Amino acid sequence: MQAYEFKTVVRDGLIHIPERLSNKKLSNVRVILLADSIEKVSESRNNKFTAMRLKTKGFTFNRNEIHER
Repeated sequence: MQAYEFKTVVRDGLIHIPERLSNKKLSNVRVILLADSIEKVSESRNNKFTAMRLKTKGFTFNRNEIHER
């Protein structure tokens, strides 16, 4: 087994392998992850729009009641 060391940035949970290593025929690898520092994950990553489902069965819509508010 040979060891290669490189630094990279993790983006969207993916690790980019440098071109000098991606050209090698690597099939089985062992990855050891050493983080320099733990950074807080951006809050905006968790603020994605998600669909919402409402059950409207049995709901009666009254326009007059809406306009009173």
